[in-house]
Amino acid sequence: MDLLLLIGVLGMFTGFISGMLGIGGGIVMAPLLLYVPGWLDFPPLSMRVVAGLTIVQGLVACLSGALTHRKFHFVSNKLTLWMGITIFLTALIGGATAEHVPNNLLLILFASMAMLAAILIFIPTQSDSEHPDIASFSFNRIKSVVTAGSVGLLGGLVGQGGSFILIPLMTSFMQVPTRIAIGSNLAIVLLSSLAAFLGKALTGQIVWSLAVPIMVTAIPAAYLGSMVSHRVPVARLRMILAICIALAALRVGISAAGF
Repeated sequence: MDLLLLIGVLGMFTGFISGMLGIGGGIVMAPLLLYVPGWLDFPPLSMRVVAGLTIVQGLVACLSGALTHRKFHFVSNKLTLWMGITIFLTALIGGATAEHVPNNLLLILFASMAMLAAILIFIPTQSDSEHPDIASFSFNRIKSVVTAGSVGLLGGLVGQGGSFILIPLMTSFMQVPTRIAIGSNLAIVLLSSLAAFLGKALTGQIVWSLAVPIMVTAIPAAYLGSMVSHRVPVARLRMILAICIALAALRVGISAAGF
């Protein structure tokens, strides 16, 4: 198998997951790019190259997924602005101050937060339904800032996006209907992904020859994942989310342990 084809297949898989579950996909794409090429006897990709490709995947998948979920009226503009701007600013602060805090300690805290999120996803949402009304949807702005701010700050400190933690916090702490949380989260992560993408693109950290197959496959895959998400019952979506979040927490925990 050609390396470009392999990267395209990985982008397709991760894009589908992004669209269906409303996450950026970096927590899935990064380990796939780091380990799968080596398993298939391709030259391993460096962490710098993987980071650049991961942000490309996250950007195009979030854009495609958010537009599709918006078509079904599951994206709240106000929620996106409040949480998107907050997570953008706090992630910048976290990233700028990361060198002053022990990384392993932060990774353990981040993994613990992710595992807690996997449990929180099972807390029933009072206003949850298969077809929530976006026109009558409202949210607590203070809770939105606290939620996005804490995830953005901690994520910036440890170099993780944290989008997979946002949805459980939105549904449990903020009582946002699951489908609106998934759709809006894609739009929220799009804002932070755009900033990271511009930073890496302007400093030459993206290998465009490897990024092209990701863009070609992730966009339609995220669209398909979003269409499937609309047809999957909310309870099943929450179960799949919990499994993915728990696996992500395990991966971050292993990184914290130095493996």
